[in-house]
Amino acid sequence: MSNFKEKLPLFQSNDVQISNVVNAVWSIANTLRGAYRADKYRDVIIPMFVLTRLEAALLPTKDEVVALYKSNPNTPEKVLENKSGYKYYNTSSFTLENLQNDPNAIEENFIAYLDGYSCRVKDIIENLKFKEQVHTLAQSGRLFTVIKKFSQIDLSPSSVDSMVMGYMFEDIIRRFSENEEAGSHYTPREVIALMVNLLLIEADEELFVDKKELKILDMAAGTGGMLATAKSYIRKLDTGATVRLFGQEVLPETFGIGQADMLIRQEDSDYFVKTDTLKDPDPFPDKKMSFVIANPPFGQSWGGKDADDGVEDAVKRDHNLFESTEGRQGRFVATPGTGDAQLLFHLHGLAKLEENGRAAIISNGSPLFSGGTSSGESQIRRYILENDLLEAIIALPGQFFYNTGIGIYIWIYNKNKSPERQNKVQFIDATEEFVPLRKSLGQKRRELSQDNIRQILQWYDDFKENDHVKIFDKKEFLYREYTVMQPLQRRGYITKETIEKAKSVPFLTKLFDEYQYQELLEMEPRSAKDEKKLQDFEAGKDKQEAILDALGEGITDESYPNFEVFVQVIKDLLGHIKVTPANINALALAMSEMDKTAEVIRTKKKDKPNEIADGIVYDKTTKDSEIVKLTEDVEDYFAREVYPHVPDAHYWFDEEKGYGAEIPFTRYFYHYQEPESAEKLLAEFYDLEAELQTLLEELKHD
Repeated sequence: MSNFKEKLPLFQSNDVQISNVVNAVWSIANTLRGAYRADKYRDVIIPMFVLTRLEAALLPTKDEVVALYKSNPNTPEKVLENKSGYKYYNTSSFTLENLQNDPNAIEENFIAYLDGYSCRVKDIIENLKFKEQVHTLAQSGRLFTVIKKFSQIDLSPSSVDSMVMGYMFEDIIRRFSENEEAGSHYTPREVIALMVNLLLIEADEELFVDKKELKILDMAAGTGGMLATAKSYIRKLDTGATVRLFGQEVLPETFGIGQADMLIRQEDSDYFVKTDTLKDPDPFPDKKMSFVIANPPFGQSWGGKDADDGVEDAVKRDHNLFESTEGRQGRFVATPGTGDAQLLFHLHGLAKLEENGRAAIISNGSPLFSGGTSSGESQIRRYILENDLLEAIIALPGQFFYNTGIGIYIWIYNKNKSPERQNKVQFIDATEEFVPLRKSLGQKRRELSQDNIRQILQWYDDFKENDHVKIFDKKEFLYREYTVMQPLQRRGYITKETIEKAKSVPFLTKLFDEYQYQELLEMEPRSAKDEKKLQDFEAGKDKQEAILDALGEGITDESYPNFEVFVQVIKDLLGHIKVTPANINALALAMSEMDKTAEVIRTKKKDKPNEIADGIVYDKTTKDSEIVKLTEDVEDYFAREVYPHVPDAHYWFDEEKGYGAEIPFTRYFYHYQEPESAEKLLAEFYDLEAELQTLLEELKHD
């Protein structure tokens, strides 16, 4: 087979004319005013739009299907599907057009029309919850009008191909979804075009051996636009490969639309399933994918009170399975913060790839750097980098999505990197690659032109550094975190000022809370529990006052250069009061300060992690951390970055928790721009002031 790279990049025209149909649909929505709130128009318009498309595809064979069914109501489903030409059919004699012949029975007849559809479409109708709207439409006198207006819109496959239909779906849904969460759905087609080309340009040509089956997964499929676009592009390569699409979507409405589109495209709709990717069992357990392409939701909670029921337990079970089997089973090497599941979708996609598979997944900036060293985010990044799965990250401009203006990143994964890319990660800064839209679409004000896509692909394929491209060893983003502390050298003071500082020590403040105490005093009647709490506060107040009074007895002009001696002094002052050693130490810390002239505290114990080293006790209040890349020797790092400032610093490393990873993408493309001088800014201000004054004078004369 010839090198298919020569056929890339592949494009679909951005200049698709959909305004006439979309505006017609939008005008139908206006007829619902009064019966529906504006935010509920979508409950009618989207299902009717779907039904109009489904019916239009069936009309050429409609009479034959109805006749066959009437001749034998027990006709097998497969026979009726073959007769219709699609994997669905309608046995009702009604159509959107002839339903208008009997306005008085339109509700009853329309229900019969809906019930005439086969199971796959009934499932779509159920997911869109459309039957619930029919009675409301009929009662308000809008049902006839809505049916009539939709019957006048031509959505037949012969007039409107799948690509154009996709654009229509997206624009209509966008108009009804301006306030949806960022990253929820509807990736612009030109962004999908870039992603597909990125997947193909470095793909193993063995994937495209004639008649081989290519499997493409989107585990956050929305309406299926990514899958449809990917398939249409691969078909343009004319490789002879069979392309099968696999989609997972959790939202009923978007699933319904995607399922409808799959039926119309004559795809195997059994592979487009309504399921929660994070919670539910894998619907394709025996399938490994050639490609994964996805735009998972940004900021979706997988745990805590904002998560859907059962998701948190399912994620934790999967993570435990991964750990207990050392990665042989399960997907989730770690769990990120409960408020953002993006990286979990990345892990799912990687788990589904075959050995030479590739993935393109959209994210916002958070997965690049969020979380500390031991966090789930850091450990997921570490897993991805250590296993050499990440091939490239491409930064795109903001204002690309319909419902958010934030910038986005495309992560490119490859399980079978070319030799030159092994153990390397490529960054591409494409934030200036865009053309402005002539007219904004929601928050989308920019798009990728074909020239923009071609340029990004060129940078990617060349694999050479320039102002927009950086190439790194994967170890650049892997690091060790070292705990750093200074020797315990503190000078203690017993003065009115240090006693005042002692009042803020946590154990002391918990003894008595004036606000809660007054609330309890005013409470009438008080429960036994509240009465006990009141008594505890009164006892705590007495103890608090006793501690402060005892410390006051020790006020002196002297200082204590030995911290151990100072602790003993505090202990002696409080001898008659029940106070734990930890509490005494907390008071001593609050009433002392670090002083390099004070005595270094030593012990017979040689070593204790994060406390003692070589018989020297270290000050926990000086605890800090240093991040050292795996590419750098730790002693060289400390000699350069730490010892010049803190010569007596000591560091520890935790083998279990000390390894991490972050990807500070923007840092590598930052260019310092010197700010304008104050004098220049002031001069510009005076110029503007003078210009404004002139304009005001002109207005006076007018």
